[in-house]
Amino acid sequence: MRKQLRLSGSGGQGVITAAIIFAEAAVAEGKEAVQSQSYGPEARGGASKSEVIIDDKPIFHPHVIVPDLVLAMTQKAADKYYKDLNPNGLLVLDEQLVPNVPDFPHVVRIPITKLAIEEVGKPLFANIVALGALVRLTGLVSFDTIKQAVAHRVPPHTVEQNMKALQIGWDAADKA
Repeated sequence: MRKQLRLSGSGGQGVITAAIIFAEAAVAEGKEAVQSQSYGPEARGGASKSEVIIDDKPIFHPHVIVPDLVLAMTQKAADKYYKDLNPNGLLVLDEQLVPNVPDFPHVVRIPITKLAIEEVGKPLFANIVALGALVRLTGLVSFDTIKQAVAHRVPPHTVEQNMKALQIGWDAADKA
């Protein structure tokens, strides 16, 4: 049941936080999970990626080899990180920020950042909108567990907005 996920975007978009929360939710459900990350040369604005491996068996190699899912929050991230995606995998794109869709058979386009701005009020919630969508698309953890993981990880005064962002992403994935 091993699933390898790669969340990518630019520094500051929160893909690393989203990956950490995803991994924590998997562990809370009794699964094995590892999370790793890397930044481009500039922390903010440079390319960043975070990877999560979830399995029900021990994980001995902590890095994604062939991702089953790639989330790309920017065009640069899409171009750079989708190439080794499993041919049966899923490429999830932020619709407005990735106008040139890579030639891949299984693509889901969701207006992640646009939804964060219009529905929650700030682009900084885009990572949690994306997380809600990824949980629905993968089925790797339950919605209740991801809600608990988000509430545990975000600043207390932002919990309500983050819950809204999570629900918006969950709903958007159903329509995608």
